[in-house]
This record gives sequence, C-alpha cells and structure tokens, in this order.
Amino acid sequence: MLTILFDGIAYGMLLFILAVGLSVTMGLMNFINLAHGAFAMLGGYLTVALMQHQGLPFLVCLPIAFGVTALVGALLERTLYRPMYKKPHLDQVLFSIGLTFMAVAATDYFMGSQQQIIQLPEWLLGRTEWFDGALGMGHYRLFIIAICAALTVGLQFVLSRTRFGSRLRASVDDPRVAASLGINVNLVFAATFAVGSGLAGLGGALGAEVLGLDPSFPLKFLVYFLIVVAVGGTSSITGPLLAALLLGIADVAGKYYIPKLGGFIVYTLMIAILIWRPHGLFSRLGGGK
Repeated sequence: MLTILFDGIAYGMLLFILAVGLSVTMGLMNFINLAHGAFAMLGGYLTVALMQHQGLPFLVCLPIAFGVTALVGALLERTLYRPMYKKPHLDQVLFSIGLTFMAVAATDYFMGSQQQIIQLPEWLLGRTEWFDGALGMGHYRLFIIAICAALTVGLQFVLSRTRFGSRLRASVDDPRVAASLGINVNLVFAATFAVGSGLAGLGGALGAEVLGLDPSFPLKFLVYFLIVVAVGGTSSITGPLLAALLLGIADVAGKYYIPKLGGFIVYTLMIAILIWRPHGLFSRLGGGK
C-alpha cells in the first residue's frame, strides 16, 4: 500500500505540472485552451529528438524542452490565440481542439505513430526498498516528485508574492483599469501563456517515460487535464495540486486493486467531488476567477 501511495503521488505530481498551465489560462486568463496537451507532446518529442539524435544528456534536455515550448507558446499566443480571447467559450473550444487534431496529424506524419522511448541516466534507474520491502521508491519517481514540488512552491510564490502576480490578477480583474495604470496587459498575458506552455512541455519531457509518448498523447490525457482543473478549481494553485494528487493515487490504486474497472474509480471520484463542490475544491463561491 505504501508503494502504491508513493507511485500515486509521483503520478499525481506529474499530472499537476502537465495541467497547471491549463488551470492558469482557464482560471486567470478565462481562456479555454484544449490544445494544452499538444505543448506537452512537443516537449516530450523535443526531448526524445535531442537525446537520440544530438546525444544531449537528459538533464540538459529538460530546460531546453521548457524554453522551446514556452517560446512556441508565446509565438502562438501572439498570432493565433490573442484574437480568440474575447470570443465565446464555444469558439475557443472548437478552435483549440482543432489545433490539437492538427498537432496529432502532423506528429504522426513527421515522427511516425510508434511509441517513443527515452533512455534515462543510470542514476535515475533502479529502486530503493524501505521498511523490509514495504515501501519501494523508484529513483525516477523520486526525481519527479522533487522537481514538481519545487515548481509548485515557485509558482505559488510568483502568483501570490511578486509584482508580476499582482499585475496578472489586476489584468484579469479589469484589463482597462490595469492598462490605465501602466500595466502592459498583452505582455502579461503573453508571458503567462508562455510559462503555462513551457510547464506543459516540461511535464511532457518528464512524463514520456512514465506515461508513454505517441501522437495520440494530447487526446489521450486531455480528459485527465480537464479533471484536474474541474475538480481542483481555477482560483489557486492548491486546488489543482490536491486534485492531481487525488487523481494520481486513485488511478494507480484502482488499476492495481480493481484493474477490470479501469477509469471507473477516477470518474466516480470526480463526480462525487463535483456534486459536493460544483466549482471545485478551492474555487470561490459562484465560480469566479
């Protein structure tokens, strides 16, 4: 049970990093970006390409995956996404899901449909047993937990304690007033979208070995991203983090103890939480931003 709990926490932390960018764009920017998984896939494929064809170490590829994906996100935000901010949510959904299908088709054409393999460093392989084998801790999952925990603390600090975080909240609450106070609202939104995309790319790079990586990745895990955002709420970082941990533990435990039910456990948990808290675990009353 301890090993399952540990693996579930690692899985949940990975889902959080993958989904937190979507939570930010939906909760703070009020934009529904269902192409979020495509940025994660880009980070994963970029890591695979750099390791296999350029021979770069895994740890070097991680910041590159974040930076390149963030740059692509900033470019797309400036050219494609920005005109959609004031459109109805249905238009945003149709637009972004169309981008997802285009990304899936392009990846399948250029990279092939086969599963991609990442060769981890030797020090990330293996497993350490504790308490006479009662707890088995995989080294790579420990690494994922450490990275994701550091990112979580950093994100919470930036959003709640820095000038950029206050400017972002002001830009969301009233863009006109924020602009009149000298805040470059477009730049704030572009930076926020870029960081969210970069985090998705980093999550894709970290998750390629755990989740698998193929052209269907954005569609395969889109529902999981939406569950994290819906259950956790979009008004804070704490909600999606707790939702991702619950989802990860429930998914791992369900597949281990009741494998025939598959995702039934996860969806049942989601329905129960949303009946109890319709706007998410940590959303404000009324579902506001």
